[in-house]
Amino acid sequence: MTRLLALRIALPLAWLALAAPAAAQSYLARPQAIGGNPGPAHNYVCPGVDASGTALDCFLDAVRHLYTMCRHVKSIEIIEHGYEASEQGTNSAKSEYCVDKQKLNIARPYQAALREATVSRQAVDALRSLHEHWLASLAALKWRSPESDDAYKARTGAVAGEFEQRAAGIRSMVTVVRERTAAQPAAPPRDRKALR
Repeated sequence: MTRLLALRIALPLAWLALAAPAAAQSYLARPQAIGGNPGPAHNYVCPGVDASGTALDCFLDAVRHLYTMCRHVKSIEIIEHGYEASEQGTNSAKSEYCVDKQKLNIARPYQAALREATVSRQAVDALRSLHEHWLASLAALKWRSPESDDAYKARTGAVAGEFEQRAAGIRSMVTVVRERTAAQPAAPPRDRKALR
């Protein structure tokens, strides 16, 4: 009798153990509709771009968004420890982790944006310059010794405006090249007999 009872309990538990990972995988594989975006990962990196946005749009949004996230993390460290102590010991661990994490998060959108911008050499160069500026801006989130509260906030807050200006320039370059390319008449087909 006890064997039969143990079997009745063990079989459903074994079925649940096998079915749960498959159900979880199928749920995670389905796109989740959050704010019109296909899934949480998309929302995290470039939340201002919906599913119809291009790779270039995602990267340009991610630059501003991911910088702002690390800026907020640094602000929390400053609130917790004060300006001077926020860089001492492990007090800056949160912001350092944020910078490392966002460097990884932006890698794929950056590569995809570079591929999309190949229509214009100037746009590719501007994207590379923007990425370098973004990296330098993340490193510059640290407080500089004699800096006042207002000066720190002004310096780190102005970066988002710089990102927007550069992004507008890149979008303009790509748009102009695409319009120019679309307006050009197609090259006439070559006459193979004339080439012989």
